[in-house]
Amino acid sequence: MIDNTDRISIQVGLSGYSFKIQADGVEHSSGWMGAERVFNTSELHRKYSAVEISVFAPKCALVPSQFHLPENSRNMLAEVVHLSDEEPVDYVEIPQYAAVLLYSNPLHATLPKVISETVRCSDGSKSQPLPEMYYMLGQLSSLQEYNKILASYMDGCLYLVIAQGRTLLLCNTYQAPDFTTAEYFIFLAMRKIQLNPEVSTIFFRTPLNEDQEMSLYRYFKNVESL
Repeated sequence: MIDNTDRISIQVGLSGYSFKIQADGVEHSSGWMGAERVFNTSELHRKYSAVEISVFAPKCALVPSQFHLPENSRNMLAEVVHLSDEEPVDYVEIPQYAAVLLYSNPLHATLPKVISETVRCSDGSKSQPLPEMYYMLGQLSSLQEYNKILASYMDGCLYLVIAQGRTLLLCNTYQAPDFTTAEYFIFLAMRKIQLNPEVSTIFFRTPLNEDQEMSLYRYFKNVESL
């Protein structure tokens, strides 16, 4: 029997995946799991009313819709990131910001494809794996703070979006081999757009360990995990 009120959100990185299941107001998180466990994790072998599959794709760029031509997607992304000939390029519309998100899937779609085939929606349809930045941009409007600071950190890369009210101020990724470097880029970005961390809340979509959370609390008014 399918529970029509439940949903699953899955994040997929180079080292594996994690998921969160929401049902009847209760949330269950899996923690980070290795890719080899995808075939014997029971939660991935059932149907949900809603399925989100987020892929950590650091090679991405947000461009205004009026400047985007589908046939030029690769050339436009190659202007801001290095692309090999083997790396596929795709795009997804971000209508709330009148923009298009260009991205390259670093996993060559292997693990996301397996998960997409395994986890199905209630009607049997598959959900398209989309970049983490797509879901971050979509989640901004749900944050109650006026200064909206949302981040993810995975596989040595920081994903960061910042908005004030409905105005998007920043959407970028940064190579950060450790969390201290990720913090440096967060503070650098905030300083450039003149935001004070002492009066701001920072939200993370990826789990923070105790040391990371306490480090952020030294600078921010509040730290919340989504």
